[in-house]
Parts: sequence; C-alpha cells; structure tokens
Amino acid sequence: MSCCAPGAEAALEIGPAGLVSSPREELVLLSRDLGGGLYQADLSVPEIHCASCMATVERTLSTLPGVEYARANLSMKRTIVKWRPIADEAPDLIGALRAAGYASHVFTAETDQRSPEYSRLIKALAVAGFCAMNIMLLSVSVWSGAEGGTRQAFHWISAGLALPAIVYSGRIFFFSAWAALRNGRTNMDVPISIGVLMAFGLSLYDTIQGGPHAYFDAATSLLFFLLIGRTLDHVMREKARSAVAGLASLAPRGAIVVDADGRRYVPIAEIRPGTSILVAAGDRVPVDGIVMAGASELDCSVVTGETTPRPAFAGTLVQAGLLNLTGPLTITAAAEAKDSFLAEMIRMMEAAEGGRARYRRLADRASALYSPVVHAIALLSFLGWLSFTRDWHASVSIAIAVLIITCPCALGLAVPIVQVVAARRLFEKGVMVRDGSALERLAEVDTVLFDKTGTLTLGRPHLVNTASVDPGALALAASMASGSRHPMSVAILAAASQGSVGATPMKNLGEYPGRGLEARTGTTIYRLGRPDWALGRKMPEGADGWFSVSLLVQNGQQLARLVFEDMMRSGARSTIDRLRQQGLGVGILSGDRRSAVADLASNLGIDDFAAEMLPSDKVERIAALTTAHSKVLMVGDGLNDAPALAAAHVSMAPATAADVGRNAADFVFLKESLASVADAYEISRNAGKLIRQNFALAVGYNAIAVPFAVCGYITPLVAAVAMSLSSVLVVANAMRLGSRMPFRRRASGLLSARTLNATR
Repeated sequence: MSCCAPGAEAALEIGPAGLVSSPREELVLLSRDLGGGLYQADLSVPEIHCASCMATVERTLSTLPGVEYARANLSMKRTIVKWRPIADEAPDLIGALRAAGYASHVFTAETDQRSPEYSRLIKALAVAGFCAMNIMLLSVSVWSGAEGGTRQAFHWISAGLALPAIVYSGRIFFFSAWAALRNGRTNMDVPISIGVLMAFGLSLYDTIQGGPHAYFDAATSLLFFLLIGRTLDHVMREKARSAVAGLASLAPRGAIVVDADGRRYVPIAEIRPGTSILVAAGDRVPVDGIVMAGASELDCSVVTGETTPRPAFAGTLVQAGLLNLTGPLTITAAAEAKDSFLAEMIRMMEAAEGGRARYRRLADRASALYSPVVHAIALLSFLGWLSFTRDWHASVSIAIAVLIITCPCALGLAVPIVQVVAARRLFEKGVMVRDGSALERLAEVDTVLFDKTGTLTLGRPHLVNTASVDPGALALAASMASGSRHPMSVAILAAASQGSVGATPMKNLGEYPGRGLEARTGTTIYRLGRPDWALGRKMPEGADGWFSVSLLVQNGQQLARLVFEDMMRSGARSTIDRLRQQGLGVGILSGDRRSAVADLASNLGIDDFAAEMLPSDKVERIAALTTAHSKVLMVGDGLNDAPALAAAHVSMAPATAADVGRNAADFVFLKESLASVADAYEISRNAGKLIRQNFALAVGYNAIAVPFAVCGYITPLVAAVAMSLSSVLVVANAMRLGSRMPFRRRASGLLSARTLNATR
C-alpha cells in the first residue's frame, strides 16, 4: 500500500481489485466498525518525534468535522482516530495531516516495518561525536594560550570539522524545524536549530575576522549530546515497540479453512465468524473460536502466563495466539482477526503510553509554551545586553546561550519515557494497560476490593469426592453434564474422563439456569443440580464453606452427592500480605453465599468482606468509600462486576474475564497468579516517583541555569553541555524502572520475606 507524499496533489491508489481508490475510500475499507455509526482508523505518522508534534497532529485531526477522538502514540509513530461519516463521506484525515506537514497512511500490519530511525540516529551521532571530540582537542590548545597564526589555524580546522557535523548530524533537527516553520508552527527543534546555526555562524564570522574566540565546540557538542538523548529515547521506545511486535508475530498470516469445496488456505483478514478452520499440531490458533472436533493440548502462556499445557476438546473456547501442541483441531471462528483477544492485547499495549494523565498533560502544556517563551527570553536578553553594552557580539553570544540552555527536551521526556518503561515492565509481569493515565491513578489507591469467583478463585470448580461416588451414578451424571457448558458440568466430565467412565449424551435434556439439569426417560425423571431444586424441597444451608454441592436425584431419591471446590488463585495469600505491607486496605465484594465468602476470607486473613451482593450493591459500596475520600482499586472478572469496575478509581481484571469485564477494566493481567495485582501497584508507585523526580530535575535545571545564562555567566559551550546532560539524566533516571527494584527496596523486601517466613 502506498502513502501520499507531502505536497502531492489528489493522490490516488490502486485498490486490491485493480481499481483506482482514494485515501478516503481506503480509510473506510481499513477502519474498524465500533458500532453506532462510529469507526476507528489507525494512521501511521512516521514523522512525529516530540510532544509538540503529537499536540499538532491531535489538534489538526480533532478540528475535522466528524472526528470525535484523536490520540497520537509517540513510540508507535501511530495515531488512533475515532470518526463518524458526514454526509456519507469519511473525513480527509490524511489530507489534513499533509497540510499540517506530516505524511501519513492508514496503518496495517504489513506496513509496520521496523523504523530506519535508529540507524540514522547512530550515524548522525557518530559523525557529531567524532567532530566534537576533535574540535574539543583543538580548543584545549587555544585555551592553553595559542596565539596568532596558530590560533587562527586551529579555528579554521575546527570550522572544517564542524561543517560535516552541522550539515549531516544537524539535519535531524533542521528538517523537522523547517517542516514546522513552513506550516506556520514551531516545535522543540526550531530553537535548537537556530541556536546551532547562530553559534556556527558567529564562530565562522569570528574566524574570518581573526577573533580570539570561536564556539564551534559548542555547536558540535550540542548536537552530540542532543543526539545521545534522542537515541536513548528511541531505544526505549523501540523496546516497547518490540513487545507489541512480539505479540503481533504470534498471529499467523493465514489459516486452512474447511468448507464445501474442501480445504484451502486463506489470508487471516478473510476469516469471518462461523468459518470452520483446521489447526494442525504445531500451528497457532489464528482467531478466537470454539473447538468443534478433535482433542489436543494447548500452550496458553500468551494468555495466562502459565507454561503447563491445557487440554482442548469439543466445546473448549480458544483464543488467537495459542499454540496447538499435540493433535489437529477443527474450530469455528467466533470473531474476525482484528477483534480477537490477541488483537485486543496489542491495542492495550499500544494504548499504555498514549494516556494523558495529570503529569503528562502538564508536561505537554509546558512543552507547547516553550518555543514562544524561549524565543522571547533570548530576544529580550539580546536587546537588553545590546542596549546596556552596545556590544552586539557579546549580546548575540548570550542570546545563543539562552536559546541552547533553555531547551525543554528534559521536560518533554520527563513523563513519556517513564510511561514507556513502565508499560514494558508491566508487560514483562503479564499486565496489560488499557490507558496510560491508569498508571497514575493506580499509584493513588488506598483500598483494594476483590471479587471472589473468578478473581480470588479461578472460577473452575473440580470434583473433590470422585472416589466416594458410585461409578454408575458418575456415568449417569456425566451423560447429563455432556449437554451443558456450565463449569460444574465441565468438572463432572473431566472427573469421568480421568476415571475412564463413559458418558452417552441423554435425550430430552433440559437446563434450568441457576438450578441444574433435568432429563426424562419414560416415567423416570433425573435431576442434577442444586440440592433444594433436585429434591424438590428446601434444604438448610450446610457448612460447606466455599465448597459447592450438587445432587443427582432419580424421582426424588438421591443417587449421589457431588462436592466441588473452586480452586484458589495461586499467589492469593501472598498478594494480600504484600498489599497490606504497602499500607492498603483489602476487602471482598461477592455475590456468592455468605458461608462461601466467609470461609475464603478467613483462609486469606481478610476481615472486611460482604456477600450476596448485587451489582448495584457493589457500586454503592464503592461510591460510599469514594465519598469518604478513599480511592478504590476494584479487581473483578464477571459480567456482574462491570459496573463496579467502571465506578472504581482504577480497576483490574484477569484475561479470563468476560468481554464486558475486560473492556471496563483499566488493567488486564494475563497470568493465573494474583501476584500481578501487587506487581502493578508497585510498578505504578515507582513510576510516579520517577516522574516526580524527572520533573524536579527538568524544572530545577531551568530555574538554576536560565538566570545564569541571561546574566552572561554561561558560554554557548557550557550551555550545550548542561542542557544535553539534563536530557540524558532524565532518560537514565527513567531507565531505573527497568531494573527489578532499587537496591534498598530489594534489601527491605528480602528482610520482609525472611521475617515472614520466620514467623510462619
């Protein structure tokens, strides 16, 4: 697919059928239908590289009729746009960006090639570094007292060395600055370019005039250190990009479709819901679906983080990206590739950096104000010194120093670089972020509320008294359960399969939601389900705790008592302990029976719990805590948890949650272990600390440096070194989040673990 070049007139493209199509038509074809007349388009905008670019792109698109949402992602060089047709026509997104000076095209997986930016930055950095180091060596000789012709020769050699650095390395900034000025706007590269060119021009003038000083070292050193900071920033963003690329690589390019014409291989984009697909052993599942035939084992590590294979048989739900290990499976597609769980994970990973939290909005506003403020300060400094000293040379030197030293690169990097590293750390921990602003909100919570079934427990009951159940009764129960997909029915079938007990599907089988199964054979009525419904009389609630009981009954007579246990999530107790150690209150909100919730709460050491709650009750409890100035993290998974997840200050759901629950949550954790909750909270707190530290570094640097530059105490060379080191320092500080923990925190964690083990 081609894209429109900047300045091109009405560019046309050749569509898949060989017909000429415009970018607007391509936009409609490649946009996702979100329902209700709303569409989402993903645009690749490879030329954005700073907060000012992002703001310009978002502002340009947001002003178009029909556009309801525009969010740029700096790491992915991509922009998400949600739009509605106006008069049955799509907005001209690509044309509007072209007019603003940004080439763009509709993003597809095939166009997502690795950016050549890294190679370009490294080459420019090498040239700038070589020239700067050699010029510095010559400058040392001048500073040491070289006079006359020797000093003049050194200046001319420095000019010759500076020229390739200015022309080759400086183009990274010059092209960007010119594109901005040509379209009537500014960005961070404008004052950088002006400062570099003015320093080089003034130095060249002094060299021609035989002056004692020249600042070729300042111009080249500035480029060198700026390129170091920009390269480090690019490397960190490429790490985030590689995580997304790694997920995308799990999706196959096509699949073997089985239809009336036999088997044929089709591209993944052509698969529609209801399509029958053959997944051979060793292949990955192409789209979300349901197994219709075959038996195998699946590597589910991409979804759950667990390496133990799971069995798959008829009726098993499978997600895109899972690896089929042992046998062929025939599945029926339940969604298109772009709507699969794997695609949702990729979108969440991409959204992690794009959030506009309070710190991010503050940094963006500060960066947007930077250019006019800096130019005004530099101009006032020049005019003030010129009127005071009547020395235009000294006035220009001070203005250059002000331009250079006030560059807000450190401020522009303060928040996004931390968000990139935090998203990467969360991804490594098996946590996906739906919105970058959720990181900031998670660090503010003081209370964590858990749902029970499917959250603190796995929501997958298993039969615990198989040995005490008569094999004939178990076979009968399995025959009835084969007609249901209820979790308890699945558990009965699994127990029967392990005990080599056969199960023949029964006819005249009916399922009564919330009660159980009923089958009729002549005058005989079999029931399998809740004890009171199966026996036809009210039963007192026993002390089964978080165990559940079903009865198999024949004409009112009990044949078997089946006891199920919902397995607790691994790491549940240790997670609760970690959250308490971090000063958080912990509670349970559940719709389950009181005895079941109380038993689990006791097992986990939780005193604050509520049972038999409706979805509205959970929302009311969260609202009451919010009114009392608490900030709640809600962790839940079910359809009935969606209102509570939306009402909480921040929310989290497991990957196995219902679609509505996942969509309502701010975070989705992939692993079965509940440790992801504590990990995410710890990473968000550390990220918040680093952001505040970065702000302090960036603001403090400018507060100290600018007055010295305005007063004439800083030369252009010192300004270049100071400004560049501030950017490098901010990036290096953000990269500390990439380590496991700071040493002191690691040590205290080890001591806490040893103390805990000793007390046990």
